[in-house]
Amino acid sequence: MHRVSLPEKQAPQPHSSPFYSHLVPAYQAVWPAVAKRRMSAAIKALNIPAGAKVLEVGVGTGLSLNSYPTNIELTGVDLSEAMLAEAEQLIAEKKWQHIDVMPMNAEELTFEDSSFDIVTSFHTISVVSQPQRMMAEIVRVCKPGGRILMINHFRSDNPLIAKVVDSAGNITKRLGWRTDIELDEVVRELPLRLDSRYKPNPLSLFTVMEATCKPEQVVLAP
Repeated sequence: MHRVSLPEKQAPQPHSSPFYSHLVPAYQAVWPAVAKRRMSAAIKALNIPAGAKVLEVGVGTGLSLNSYPTNIELTGVDLSEAMLAEAEQLIAEKKWQHIDVMPMNAEELTFEDSSFDIVTSFHTISVVSQPQRMMAEIVRVCKPGGRILMINHFRSDNPLIAKVVDSAGNITKRLGWRTDIELDEVVRELPLRLDSRYKPNPLSLFTVMEATCKPEQVVLAP
């Protein structure tokens, strides 16, 4: 597979968040210990079939890439070209032929409708300016009956926990991510069947969401 570059006039600019333009080394030093095991377990639980076309939105430095099977077609997109450079280096080192990464805005995916069997996204929807738009784009490019896997911090249903986390909102917004996104708001009115939502462990701040895309459009074989 070959890396596909966007036309120059469409090339996305780095996100205003410092995570996207300045913190790749810090991201690689700290985040793997926090997130990698959680992401790997969720991906493996999907039991992705051979030949599936998979999209990861917000692939970053490629932290999740070795968790996917090698008999699929995997595309990763991210707004940060600095992070993508790290992902490309990893792909080259591992000699993976089934993975392609490219710069792209999660809120304006350039793929055609219903292009992918599975779409994943990990800890990305908190750092985009329009979370509902990103989710709508994920649904648009996912095939009817396709699966969506997302891991992210969503606002707690527990009022006490939500209040405590909300109190940090002014700080986290300065660093480029939000703590006030509600899962129900993000998926509202989208053609999704929410199959599961759970915490990896009782103390986790993060939620794993699995959904079926456009279930009403699935045509059953005779």
